Amino acid sequence: MMFWDLKYMLFAIPGLLIGIWAQMKLHSAYGQYSQVNTRSGLTGAQAARRILDDAGLTDLPVEEVEGQLTDHYDPTERALFLSSDNYHGTSIAAVGVAAHEAGHALQHKAAYGLFNLRMALVPITHFASIAWMGILILGFFLHLIPHAVLIAVGIFTVLTLFQLVTLPVEYDASARAKQQLFRLGLVYEPEREGVSKVLDAAALTYVAALVTSVMTLLYWISAARNDRD
Repeated sequence: MMFWDLKYMLFAIPGLLIGIWAQMKLHSAYGQYSQVNTRSGLTGAQAARRILDDAGLTDLPVEEVEGQLTDHYDPTERALFLSSDNYHGTSIAAVGVAAHEAGHALQHKAAYGLFNLRMALVPITHFASIAWMGILILGFFLHLIPHAVLIAVGIFTVLTLFQLVTLPVEYDASARAKQQLFRLGLVYEPEREGVSKVLDAAALTYVAALVTSVMTLLYWISAARNDRD
């Protein structure tokens, strides 16, 4: 239904364009500052370890994970995972990304409200992101399109809420990362611009995801109204 619907394409284009632009910004900033080493010579893993230890999270492990930019903090395992480049790298980009993920661990420790809300939404969002297409296909074959469309509205409302909560969580983690990096002397003032560019570019990918979710939700709301007319 939606993939060959011209109206859907019109709704999808803004998110698609912002997403492409965000990825270009991220790869440009990360590529540039992954070639510039920090004066401290610390690896991403060491920088994250220093931030965590300073916050009293000495038992929270920092582990290496395969892939590129697969860095993440897992609140269920209470562990921080860094991609190989950022785990071993001593660049401004590696240290910035590692500090950002450590920022999520600091949010968890501080019981930051939006972080906790995001955690609560994860299982619901995971189910919704998998189930929505199956529900639509089933509705099409059972001739229950109006009901399937209403379900799609509900599902994308959940997905949009998740992205809406995720955006400030990511920006807050970056703010915490920058604060700790400079407070602990892990990076120096001339390196501030590079850290900011990398983290700000990464945050744009979440802006793109939110725009995509909002526009998709608006498409399904429009489809539901048309079905009632």
